[in-house]
Amino acid sequence: MINTAVIGTGAICPSHIKGYSQFSDLCKIVALCDIYPEKARHEAEAHNLSVDVYDDYTKLLKRNDIDLVSVCTPPYTHKDITVDFLNAGKHVLVEKPMASSLQECDAMIEAAKKNNKILSVISQNRFTNPMQKLKKVLDTKLTGPIVHAQVDSYWWRGYSYYDLWWRGTWEKEGGGCTLNHAVHHIDIFTWMNGMPAEVTALTSNTAHDNAEVEDISVAVCRYESGALAQITSSVVHHGEEQQLVFQGKKARVSVPWKVKASTSKGNGFPEEDKELEARLQKVYENEDDIPYEGHTGQIYDVLQAVKGEKEVLVDGIQGRRTLELITGIYQSSSEGKTIKLPLDESSPFYTREGVLKNAPYFYEKKKVVENFTNNEINTGGKYE
Repeated sequence: MINTAVIGTGAICPSHIKGYSQFSDLCKIVALCDIYPEKARHEAEAHNLSVDVYDDYTKLLKRNDIDLVSVCTPPYTHKDITVDFLNAGKHVLVEKPMASSLQECDAMIEAAKKNNKILSVISQNRFTNPMQKLKKVLDTKLTGPIVHAQVDSYWWRGYSYYDLWWRGTWEKEGGGCTLNHAVHHIDIFTWMNGMPAEVTALTSNTAHDNAEVEDISVAVCRYESGALAQITSSVVHHGEEQQLVFQGKKARVSVPWKVKASTSKGNGFPEEDKELEARLQKVYENEDDIPYEGHTGQIYDVLQAVKGEKEVLVDGIQGRRTLELITGIYQSSSEGKTIKLPLDESSPFYTREGVLKNAPYFYEKKKVVENFTNNEINTGGKYE
């Protein structure tokens, strides 16, 4: 039996509790921890859990009966908590974004390597049937080389969203919608299409003057091949229509699923390639559904890895890669120039201190709410 603990019992905690609870034959939640212990007790009661409740995660480090820990706290705390548990011999599943800086990511990766423990970063949208099927289609290379990609990470959050005490600040949240919302789509984008060679970006705050951070960003990426990609990250888009579109030389595929293929007439104008469309459609439809989706799917993936049956789909290196592109977007928008990738210690945004010094502060955060009474959240679209 794999004993687990959840650190941080805010809005995303129920997704972890429900995920672990699906596999009672494999694991058992033995502890919940939050700096507000009453919140942890509330979650325990709400999910009918018989667990120990803590107000300080360091009290769990010496417990020999804990094998795996979910870290569901604000991003600025991820590095210290994760490294401490890895050094204590525990496997760690940490919420997105992985950390507040690339330096912190590197420390987490090193701790996992040194202690020979699993570090996985939540990327629950990979664990959906539409995403898994699209990845399978792209892996066939039937579309031809990708020449353009479009990522629309459209979300909408009301003004009060940034009233929560740790949100909307560079120090505590680490960034705005690019880091904390589009991280899902940027992870999938790099998983499916690889890392670009450079990025040029703009950020702004158009509707949330109670936040220091951006509520919209637009980035253009260029690959060594000359292919381009555009990434829009937003919490100001009503309807939250989200999509990833990959335009290959031969065909276009996307989530939500759509396929179009073209051949050239003698004069260069397009003609539908129904045969290729049918082949791509067949690949998509023939891919088996995964048994579990979302957080539950990723938790199952990690549990299988703890048992030694597989490698995790999303490790620390991939979590860092996602943050690297996001950091490139922030550096580009701040400096007003194109940024070459990859980023290393020479980047002024490599450290958390560098981010705090160089990031644009759009507004001063004024109102602060300690906790919301309503914990219900939206974790993303269904891509159907």
